Amino acid sequence: MSEEPRVAIVTGAARGIGAATARRLAADGMAVAVVDIEEAATKETVDAIAADGGRALGVGADVSDRDQVEAAVARVAGELGAPTVLVNNAGVLRDNLLFKMTNADWDTVMGVHLRGAFLFSQAAQKHMVERKWGRIVNLSSTSALGNRGQANYAAAKAGLQGFTKTLAIELGPFGVTVNAVAPGFIVTDMTAATAARMKVDFEDFQKHAAAEIPVRRPGRPEDVAHTISFLASEGAGFVSGQVIYVAGGPRA
Repeated sequence: MSEEPRVAIVTGAARGIGAATARRLAADGMAVAVVDIEEAATKETVDAIAADGGRALGVGADVSDRDQVEAAVARVAGELGAPTVLVNNAGVLRDNLLFKMTNADWDTVMGVHLRGAFLFSQAAQKHMVERKWGRIVNLSSTSALGNRGQANYAAAKAGLQGFTKTLAIELGPFGVTVNAVAPGFIVTDMTAATAARMKVDFEDFQKHAAAEIPVRRPGRPEDVAHTISFLASEGAGFVSGQVIYVAGGPRA
């Protein structure tokens, strides 16, 4: 690590993969900005980091709103220090078959996933470029390969892969790496909500998913957080523009 502790921003960090990632980066010695749509929602993650001896700041921001994003990054820089690690994890689902999907279903998913990653990356990269060091990790998904009822989500997650590879080319000369992590089936509130919408018992939902996964178990948020931890580390400086599937088996 550098002499000064790194400062990380993790969006969508109130729960699930984001919360696990924030706690893992804090355990790695980073000060962490825990960002979510409502600042109050970040309290549990912030308190958990503090209880473990880490340093964290809860920040409320709509990731699709430029003014809120720029204000959030400025606040982080002022209170924790210049952010040089960014994890674009914020996400929502608006699943529906194409013929039922509304403009709002499409725009909301694109706004949070793609516009959110764009705005936070744009706001944070200047701190990284100034310091000639940075790490950006974008959360894609196995759904980027196609998934029934998720035309919006799949398109957004596939778009993040192209976004990742382009930023890796643009920011690489400034010491900034950009990678994507694409989780498979992870046990989170989001997958529980999917099971509920399908009117399927969540335990049965997990068992069915595990039967299709080579390692024969569903993923946990910590599985994704460990991978992000590596990509955000000093030692990952020669890994950039990659999409790593954290899915318990091979993916395209």
